[in-house]
Amino acid sequence: MNLRIGEGWDVHALVPGRRLMLGGVEIAHTHGLLGHSDADVLLHAITDAVLGAAGLGDIGRLFPDDDPAYRGADSAVLLREAMQRVRAHGWQLVNLDCTVVAQAPRLSGHMPAIVQRVADCLSIPTAQVNVKAKTAERLGPVGQGHSIEARAVVLLAHV
Repeated sequence: MNLRIGEGWDVHALVPGRRLMLGGVEIAHTHGLLGHSDADVLLHAITDAVLGAAGLGDIGRLFPDDDPAYRGADSAVLLREAMQRVRAHGWQLVNLDCTVVAQAPRLSGHMPAIVQRVADCLSIPTAQVNVKAKTAERLGPVGQGHSIEARAVVLLAHV
């Protein structure tokens, strides 16, 4: 069996006046993530991970942030498009493991909805998706509440 591992990472600044999207779920918070699209760091990290594992580049090449077509784009739509390309090259997702690092807001209560939404975007069962939330123990920009970051690791199998 031909297997590949992909890794993705993203970080965006928290700013007032924007909604906070994580894993395709809107989270009530005083600040949102700054970015060209909806700035969903989790979905961006996952998109990079699946594209990388399949050898198809990264989110910036597929959906450039200087292209007006992607201004305010729904990252769930971008992830679905990336996954369609991955499948078209004969790959299927075996499992996904992610970590969101945020000092605030607390994310534990949102995890079931985030896992469900991510699974829906990827058209896979929730049993193949794991999402963890961590703080940065008040260290660095994330720990000081200035940003949120996400990491994702995927395993793909060629079918």
